[in-house]
Amino acid sequence: MIRNCYLWLLLLLPALLHAQETREQLLFNADWRFYKGDVPGAEKSTFNDANWRMLNLPHDWSIEGPFSMEWASGTGFSPGGIGWYRKTFSFAPEWKGKQIYIYFDGVYKNSEVWINGHSLGKRPNGFTPFQYELTQYLQPGNNTIAVKVDHTTFADSRWYTGSGIYRNVYLIATNPVHINQWGVAFSTPAVSTTSATVNVKTTVTNNTKANKRVTVVCSLINGHADTAGKAQKAITVAPNATTGGDCSFTVSNPALWSTDKPNTYILKVTLLSEGKKIDEWGSEVGIRSIRFDASKGFFLNGEATKLQGVCIHDDAGVLGVAVPEEVWVRRLHTLKEGGCNALRLSHNPHADYLYRLCDEMGFVVMDEAFDEWEVGKNKWIQGWNKGTPGKDGYHTYFKEWADRDLRDMILRNRNHPSVIMWSIGNEIDYPNDPYTHEILNTGNNPQIYGSGQLAGHPPAARLGEISQHLVQVAKQYDTTRPVTAALAGVVMSNTTSYPANLDIVGYNYQEYRYAADHQQYPNRVIYDSENGMRLSAWEAVEKNPYIAGQFLWTGIDYLGEAGAWPNRSNQAGLLDLGGFTKPEYYFRQSIWTKEPMIYMGTAPIPKSEDNGIWSHKQAAPVWEGADGDSIRVNCFTNCSEAELFLNGHSLGKRALADAHSRILFWNTVYHPGELVVKGYQNGKQAAQYTLSTTGKATALKATVYKERQDQWAPIIRDSNCLQQIEVAITDEKGQKVYSAENAVTVSVTGAATLKGIENSDANDVSDYHAATRKAMHGALIVYVQPTSSGGAYAVKLESPGMEPVVLKFN
Repeated sequence: MIRNCYLWLLLLLPALLHAQETREQLLFNADWRFYKGDVPGAEKSTFNDANWRMLNLPHDWSIEGPFSMEWASGTGFSPGGIGWYRKTFSFAPEWKGKQIYIYFDGVYKNSEVWINGHSLGKRPNGFTPFQYELTQYLQPGNNTIAVKVDHTTFADSRWYTGSGIYRNVYLIATNPVHINQWGVAFSTPAVSTTSATVNVKTTVTNNTKANKRVTVVCSLINGHADTAGKAQKAITVAPNATTGGDCSFTVSNPALWSTDKPNTYILKVTLLSEGKKIDEWGSEVGIRSIRFDASKGFFLNGEATKLQGVCIHDDAGVLGVAVPEEVWVRRLHTLKEGGCNALRLSHNPHADYLYRLCDEMGFVVMDEAFDEWEVGKNKWIQGWNKGTPGKDGYHTYFKEWADRDLRDMILRNRNHPSVIMWSIGNEIDYPNDPYTHEILNTGNNPQIYGSGQLAGHPPAARLGEISQHLVQVAKQYDTTRPVTAALAGVVMSNTTSYPANLDIVGYNYQEYRYAADHQQYPNRVIYDSENGMRLSAWEAVEKNPYIAGQFLWTGIDYLGEAGAWPNRSNQAGLLDLGGFTKPEYYFRQSIWTKEPMIYMGTAPIPKSEDNGIWSHKQAAPVWEGADGDSIRVNCFTNCSEAELFLNGHSLGKRALADAHSRILFWNTVYHPGELVVKGYQNGKQAAQYTLSTTGKATALKATVYKERQDQWAPIIRDSNCLQQIEVAITDEKGQKVYSAENAVTVSVTGAATLKGIENSDANDVSDYHAATRKAMHGALIVYVQPTSSGGAYAVKLESPGMEPVVLKFN
């Protein structure tokens, strides 16, 4: 792969970011103290926190539980509350004369930060990064940061948010004259295979008392360590002021970024004063062009490209929202192999590293700011559509903070080639939740909470007024990408200026409107911003070139948006909470990929074909039953033909062209043994899948996750990274027993700790951080975190009646 030559850039990047003579950016996650509850005076530097719990960030206290009916189904029956964090650190001698900042990538929520007892500020939004300057309050010797996090309104979201400092924290030291936070904007206004125009806008701050004459030098370094383009601009920055320094240059024969070949460069911006380097900033960037067309859909680098996307939330089951980067690497590799090329980061900005992973792994991204605006949505407490909903949420802060939160999302993420659109809202127009209109009295309007127009609800006209303002805010900070929103009530929104205010319009579960709206609004760019797994929903995208693509709900199961107790998580994903594939994953893979594949699963023979609409979920990967039982075998494939064999005897061929809903099936009779399905292309076997009758669960099998090296350059480069151990319950032949629910106990000795065990069971509300957990579908995933100091450790897996498995790591 061409991308392999970029590995050196990823090794160079820390050197650019940590250059001592210019700026220093240190991960500030280690050795914080935490207390769950409110404590008067905890912001003071003299406060005694010796009895508080010591931990490393990121940290999510909600996932520590316990799950309880007293909490809300929307947020996964997990607790909220108040938490305090404190960290004492020494003033480093090399910081003398520098400006020192602390940067939080995300704190959920209502955070307030103090340094040595001095308040630095508050940030209500739990998803938006922010930083504060510490310089004037620092003192020789020890200094203490204190952070209060207030999540007492625990039923404030429709999905699990977690609580605490759940993303990375950085300490940044710069010279008084330096590049601003998020002060570099990279764009490529003209791109072809032979040439690309690069624009780099840099904002420089001068915190001295004199004019400063500086030179901004912008360099683009390619995968061969050569300078692909360079320009510089001399500027004068007034005292206590900021000034822009813009550079432009041309890159010949650029290595374009795409979802198939995610080529990246390093952009290096250097500040020189009297020939001396005083600041330097570096980041990965990509050269690519994007275009949306109302008649022809989405174009990447001039090529028509269907968005084969999924929506994702922040959490990873037992890890809550404090998810190590390595977990997302495993998940994204799996989604990529399933044909996914796009991610909708619903419904909020995500962790900083996730955007970099999308750049490196080749996903285009819909970045989303809000799930509600000025009025709160329904937050279900007793279960989805059960009981009386709550109304707590972000709307409380929208008027004061929305512009800044939207700005900061865009400024932080605008240099990522993966990001192709900014979303200002998700389902803000859900009919009667909260906005309403008289058109809802006309009937035949799906997805309406309540019946018809509801008195007392805000008028739909507000959608146009607020969206116009938010679009204007977004375009102040980036005009290289379209502004969008995901609409749930298009019939109502079409009575307002809301859709027309957007550059492109997302439709949630409303593919039935595509043809009529395309005809009525021929200049409207439409795409499927959210939909279910139905084949018909994809065919509405695939068969209409004017529909740019689709985002499935959802890529991965997630905590919250749950049913009634004890159901604590949503199960709509292609992958489960542990990141394991589900049958619907293979159905999607059969539609979205070209590499020959085949999968099969079994189910009872249905009493009727339900008008030909089958559930692709009815394809459990098992071959079991009583001898002679009738059984259905469902097969998903992209091969032109498939043939089923039972114990070596052919049960016949089926042609994909004759399949209804792209599912091949055989009604047959169960006999123990081996079931094999073979896929054929041009008369030759191209793929095969096997199911065998399994015996009694007798053994544990453990596999340590490692990235495949044949398709992508390795993303995980830290030898001290989180270990992801996939555990299977097997029979004596080593075959996974799908029905096994054996309890597995994990013990870790040496220089590592157990982070958690995930079984993907949406209804398991037992202690999420216990060392013993039952398997589901014969599988578990175990997360083990090595200590930062390194060293040998061992992981022991045990289950009653089975030989223990011991894994040793150095």
